[in-house]
Amino acid sequence: MKFSDFCKYLEKIEATASRLEMTSILADLFKQLSADDIKPGVYLLLGRIGPLYEGKEFGLAEKTVVSAAVAGLGVEKKVFDKVYQQLGDVGEVVYKLKQQSNSLFKTDPDLSFVYQRLRKIADLSGKGSLTAKKEIVADMIREYPALTAKYLARLISGKLRLGFSDMTVLDGLSWFLKGDKSLRPLLEHAYHVRPDLGLIAYLVKTKNLNGIETIEPEVFVPIIMMRAERVKQIPDIIEKLGQCLVEPKYDGFRLQVHKKGNEVKMFSRNLEQVAYMYPDLKQAVLEQISAESIIFEGEAIGFDPQTDEFLPFQETSQRRRKYDIEELSQKIPLKLFVFELLYLNGQSFINKKLMERKAKIRSILKSEPEANLVIAEDHLVSKTEEIEVLFDQYVSEGLEGIMAKKIDGVYKPGAREFNWIKFKASYSQKINDTIDTVVLGYYYGKGKRSEFGIGAFLVGVYDKNLDKFCSIAKIGTGVSDQQWRELKHLFDKNRSSNKPKEYFVDSQIVPDVWVAPKFVVEVSADEITYSPVHTAGKSAGYHKNSGFALRFPRMVRLRSDKDVYDITTVQEIGRLVKI
Repeated sequence: MKFSDFCKYLEKIEATASRLEMTSILADLFKQLSADDIKPGVYLLLGRIGPLYEGKEFGLAEKTVVSAAVAGLGVEKKVFDKVYQQLGDVGEVVYKLKQQSNSLFKTDPDLSFVYQRLRKIADLSGKGSLTAKKEIVADMIREYPALTAKYLARLISGKLRLGFSDMTVLDGLSWFLKGDKSLRPLLEHAYHVRPDLGLIAYLVKTKNLNGIETIEPEVFVPIIMMRAERVKQIPDIIEKLGQCLVEPKYDGFRLQVHKKGNEVKMFSRNLEQVAYMYPDLKQAVLEQISAESIIFEGEAIGFDPQTDEFLPFQETSQRRRKYDIEELSQKIPLKLFVFELLYLNGQSFINKKLMERKAKIRSILKSEPEANLVIAEDHLVSKTEEIEVLFDQYVSEGLEGIMAKKIDGVYKPGAREFNWIKFKASYSQKINDTIDTVVLGYYYGKGKRSEFGIGAFLVGVYDKNLDKFCSIAKIGTGVSDQQWRELKHLFDKNRSSNKPKEYFVDSQIVPDVWVAPKFVVEVSADEITYSPVHTAGKSAGYHKNSGFALRFPRMVRLRSDKDVYDITTVQEIGRLVKI
């Protein structure tokens, strides 16, 4: 497919606000793309150059793309800036100026050729790489048609603005195969096992369902982590699970560890490759794991080497740094409490029962009290009283609470089901857990906070049925002066002049500044109430013409380890309200 034809599909998608129509356009695009083109085509649809876990980026700020565009268009910077002030979009400016020039484009390349040039931009590094990248971008804008140049400028500057998520692509693949969304659950499971949409699309294109139904874990490709449900009170755990396995819930960060031979990679919840941050844990994996290839999970938590006591999350989270790594590993050593086995020596364990997975991980991990890798403690219980004793014990030790797990449950990547139940120390009388939200925008500060430029922020939760982020609370407490300054700086990196259409934000409330939903904030509140101004759950009719709202919400902490699609859902809150 010519890249210009691919861009015409991008134009169609951008022009529609209908999710159904968008899905139909994607299905038609998948039909037209060849087997060779569908993989890069899907990556580019999502504004990426490869799967998310590769972490590959163009490494060009918008001002650098503007500089390259000026050179490619052969115009003066002040001319470009004048049009930019009118349109506010680097792609639209490139499109308009290229059309005004009436210059003929030199080439109309194939999609695969453009993709390889984009890969080259992302791969360039080291001395002189920035200049080389700018030259390639300038050449592409100079040589290619106006519409192609428009979308390339947006893509490279990270502002493609198409308005859909990975889940919409899966819907499109289902429509491509069957003309409806009925295959979404099957495709979503495959994606959770191998979160590479380009690969999923290629398998669908070349093997239909055969390639999807047999998909298996692969070492160094992260598996979307399984999630826990929650209940309001401890007796509900026995009611849901019966006899179950109870583990402590550590207040750290979850890691998925992949090892093959002497190579080790670690992935966070949001698929970021983070092994370089934890050299102590990496060395422990090599020393303590007797397996050629393995995928397992655990919770990393900092501890005081003098007292052997656990550190609070704020201190543990300091280990998530890209600098002073060796020094910090000495200052804040980590223990990784291993609780899950997903793959071992060529065999998938995700469909094995919990007790079998537990027994196997014990047999291959050399676990000692002083070691960095330790098997997570667990207890087989069948009575509410037994769980209450364990809960009180773990909370007294400074842990968050407990995890209860179904003893014959399998590991379901990406799922949030009653195979696992979490129960945390109560922050209030009515909500026994925090809620993970996404920042949608912020408000200018008043009084003392005017010096910070921010005084509160709007947050939302994810509606799986609508594929939208819906407002649920306005947060103005639980934040220190220093944190307000840091939040303002962070949010401004992704501020938007309008409601971010590309992320399908659903909010009747309009903040002073919209923020692209990329920042996860853990929030506590006294209770879940209803409000006519918030949209979370409003369309589902949980309570008359109102949505869910949080009473007395306050910020607990930023969760940089969590992806925005890993936050609390409207459906989960609906279940909590009904309990």
